Amino acid sequence: MSDITELERRITAALERIGQGTEALAAAAQAGAAEDRTETAADAEALATALAALEAEREASAKLEARVKAIGEKQDKQVAQLEARVTKLTARAEATEGEIERLRRVNAQLRANNKALREANAKGLGDGELINTSMKAELDALRAVRDTDRSELDEILGMLAPLAAEDTNA
Repeated sequence: MSDITELERRITAALERIGQGTEALAAAAQAGAAEDRTETAADAEALATALAALEAEREASAKLEARVKAIGEKQDKQVAQLEARVTKLTARAEATEGEIERLRRVNAQLRANNKALREANAKGLGDGELINTSMKAELDALRAVRDTDRSELDEILGMLAPLAAEDTNA
């Protein structure tokens, strides 16, 4: 991008020099027309050459401006795509954080139930309700792990889908 800016600056400077040269030639041609007809022909030829160079520089400048515009549009498109991707990834991260928090709660409950179950077994008191609660907590923990794994798989599949689509389009 800095190369294009530098080229634009150089072209603009060249156009200004050519414009000044053509003005000087035109002024000299008008002043010298009365004095010497042979110098007028040479000045007219130099003026025509300068005007041709000016037109060539204008064409080059127009091409560069079109190129700069195309690059700007491409960058805008890429920025929009990246912003959409960031939004999508942020939503996924928030969902994953929620699942991780659920998994932490279920594991904490499972640890507490297992501790109570160990204490009851140490005292020789077999409590059926405590065993059921512990089994429920373990099932909840397994479900939370499964949901987290599924979420990770969905995320991986979501990342692979665009790559697969590009591969089929190529």
